[in-house]
Amino acid sequence: MYVNGHDVFIIVFVTFLSSLIVTPIVERIAYHVKALDYPNARRTNKVPMPTLGGLAIFFSFMLGYMLYARSSVQMLSILMGSFLLIFMGFMDDINPLKAKYQLFVQLLAAGIIVFYGNITLDFITFIGFNITFAAPWNYIITIILIVAIINTINLSDGLDGLSSGVSSIYFLTIAIIAYIMNAMEGLDTTLALIMLGSTLGFLVYNFPPARIYVGDTGSNFLGFIIAVVSLLGYKTATFTSLIIPLMILATPIIDVAFSIIRRLLKGQNPFNTPDKSHLHHQLLNMKFSTRSSLLIIYAIDILFAATSIFYVLGDTYYAIFIYVGLMLVFLFIVLKTDILFKRSEKIKNGKNKKNI
Repeated sequence: MYVNGHDVFIIVFVTFLSSLIVTPIVERIAYHVKALDYPNARRTNKVPMPTLGGLAIFFSFMLGYMLYARSSVQMLSILMGSFLLIFMGFMDDINPLKAKYQLFVQLLAAGIIVFYGNITLDFITFIGFNITFAAPWNYIITIILIVAIINTINLSDGLDGLSSGVSSIYFLTIAIIAYIMNAMEGLDTTLALIMLGSTLGFLVYNFPPARIYVGDTGSNFLGFIIAVVSLLGYKTATFTSLIIPLMILATPIIDVAFSIIRRLLKGQNPFNTPDKSHLHHQLLNMKFSTRSSLLIIYAIDILFAATSIFYVLGDTYYAIFIYVGLMLVFLFIVLKTDILFKRSEKIKNGKNKKNI
């Protein structure tokens, strides 16, 4: 369907209202089935918090699909993958599943997108360079990309309003880029608008102090839809480069990348060793409140998103310079925190070397 200005408002408003109404119902269901996030050394919550918030987002997504999206093989593959991840997330929020089972379902959902929906990453274009992926590499790379984005959203979600807020910024940016590129008729745009309303409605209850969490139900689903929208946008020329959707997600991607490096340096399993050294934990350690920490992360994410819009407008080289500048600032912040290693340990080791 072609989305005009009136449609944009209607789609976002209807899904926002749906999420706003359904989330308190899902909250009661979470308490009833004991899908609760209990406080521990790694968590920031002080009392048991209901999860399953992803169900409210998914319900609103389904309503938006029935009202505003075209039926197609691609859309059917998205629904099939979403159902698998929602079911897995629901089970995991009630009784945690082993990581290998979660990975299997993620791979299955990604496989459905690739082999049934025929949504693949066949080439990459970046500042004049073109790289083409022939079969079977396009299938493999697409599946890896989808699973990587799912886990990026999942692993970086550790603060009230974090995944839902970052996702809202992502979907809003996609909608703005689609408008600039005159590509409002694409499935990627329709999905972005549906998800924008759904996540914003949920964010009303998830913003600090949160009443409910998205849980694995929501983080897996959000990551999956973000990955699919990125692929659809790239195939339909909404995005002129894969750097655009990836840079919109720069904050969670960089945070998870550093967490993997940090755990490898410690000789730990990078994917199955939860810790309390993510960016949001570092901000909390610096005595920022939960809300202030969240707003700082939002601000960083918005800067990357705005630069992606400049990239689309044609200011490619200026945008790349800004990207590099933002990366350097981010790296400076990292070196001032314990994201990679304990600064106290580094200082102590330095003193020991001097004594020797």
